[in-house]
Amino acid sequence: MKVSRKVLKYLAMIVWYIGFIMLSIKSYALFEEAYDINSNLLYISSFLVVGLVLGLVKTKYIFIPACLKNLKRIDSLENPKLWQFYRIPFFLFLFSMITLGAYLSHLAQGNYIFLVSVGIVDMALAIALLYSGFKSSWDTI
Repeated sequence: MKVSRKVLKYLAMIVWYIGFIMLSIKSYALFEEAYDINSNLLYISSFLVVGLVLGLVKTKYIFIPACLKNLKRIDSLENPKLWQFYRIPFFLFLFSMITLGAYLSHLAQGNYIFLVSVGIVDMALAIALLYSGFKSSWDTI
């Protein structure tokens, strides 16, 4: 089924933002559980800042270039198909990252350091997805 390049870009953007929403929810739950173990707000706030900074760094050096590369790839498709908004290896990578993230969250239950570590990683990814989506997708659609 042939589709327009614009539809592919919107689908890519939707997946990107769904990732942001899901990782934000997961990160919040992990930090909330960590807070229940150790209710020192200064520590939790510090971890949130670390996640934010890491997310912004990932945005600039990894996620914006990856978004722009994918959007250029979509523009170069001669006969775009509905499933081509990402490459097949990306779908496999995404599946493996979701599986790994769920497994790490499960392992972290009850362990303060592990909870905040996974929470920081998830928050950084969420921030990177959100901001890179804004910086790359809206400008080129």
